[in-house]
Amino acid sequence: MFPTQFTGASFTWEHVKSKYLFENISLKGFQDLPVLSVTQDKGVVYRDNLDIDIKYDLSTLKNYKLVQPGDFIISLRSFQGGFETSYLTGITSPAYTIFNFIDNQDKDHAFWQYLFKRIDFINSLKRVTFGIRDGKAISFSQFGDVKVKYPSFNEQKHIATALTKLDNTIQLHERKCEELNLIKKALLQKLFPKKDEVIPEVRYKSFSAAWEQRKLGDLAEIVRGASPRPISDPKWFDDNSDIGWLRISDVTNQNGRIYYLEQHISKLGQEKTRVITEPHLLLSIAATVGKPLINYIKTGVHDGFLIFLNPKFDLEYMYQWLEMFRPKWNKYGQPGSQVNLNSNLVRKQKIALPSREEQQRISSFLKQLDSLIALHQRKLEKLKQLKKFLLQNMFI
Repeated sequence: MFPTQFTGASFTWEHVKSKYLFENISLKGFQDLPVLSVTQDKGVVYRDNLDIDIKYDLSTLKNYKLVQPGDFIISLRSFQGGFETSYLTGITSPAYTIFNFIDNQDKDHAFWQYLFKRIDFINSLKRVTFGIRDGKAISFSQFGDVKVKYPSFNEQKHIATALTKLDNTIQLHERKCEELNLIKKALLQKLFPKKDEVIPEVRYKSFSAAWEQRKLGDLAEIVRGASPRPISDPKWFDDNSDIGWLRISDVTNQNGRIYYLEQHISKLGQEKTRVITEPHLLLSIAATVGKPLINYIKTGVHDGFLIFLNPKFDLEYMYQWLEMFRPKWNKYGQPGSQVNLNSNLVRKQKIALPSREEQQRISSFLKQLDSLIALHQRKLEKLKQLKKFLLQNMFI
């Protein structure tokens, strides 16, 4: 089956072995390079994964193959994501092999990078590799026997251009999401008082009263969820039930705001757990420790979560405060061990609490920011899905 073609692209794609397209021009690897003194005024740049700049005296490198701008570099040792065009001059590292197109006039490097990074191509390499412990390496001769399909140079350029523009758009949205999350993190630090303080650094002008120090256990009845055992028994679950079953994967996938649950608990299972039918504030105490969440659907809560019943606070405000406080739960864990977070520790935790009106002002603002972050995240996910679709359909 051929992919949907661009206007003017009507030629059949070629189907040949890699050895008829590429020649291996690597001579020596970085593993043979002796320890060299760093020079300031001359030399070439060696970059390992584009992280480190080191200058080497050119006179010591006469027996080594240098990467030149425009060289096509393929990682045969760990090939996934290891297909790049060099934009730098430097020394080839042991994990990479330098290739040149045998006929470099009719090959678009960007097209070949996309082709080689497709999961179908990666899987084809896995099928031909053998005798390697981790299954992630392939010899040059093996790579040369891998058949690839490619269109005319003109069509290569069209495909590469479309995917490159999409990649640039994805990167812009990724940066936007990162920036918004950094803004949110900074605001959380400024909108809530620091430890043992009762006035935040940033505050709405209409409020001036000091915040009140309270324990979480005085502000809600904090109880632990419950789980039927053994949890793998199918009798506890029923796809036709209207009561969802909350798992930690649901929390991470929906970033703490639960609007749907894939698994549903049966009537028999409901007798073995805690069921909440209205929105409640919950806190994860297992796996993703300290992650707050709010359910917006009927939910069965297992014993990896705490539930805040009969709260004396604005639900959204406390959700945001717990999100800000989340890294600090680590103080209850031993170095290198998993945090042991239980209901008593949570009950004893002190918090500075403003009036209900100020709570609502703060939470309303932060929730709007969360909505903006979620909007950009959804756009980003759609763009990634679009790229996945195009990679599946623009190539044979």
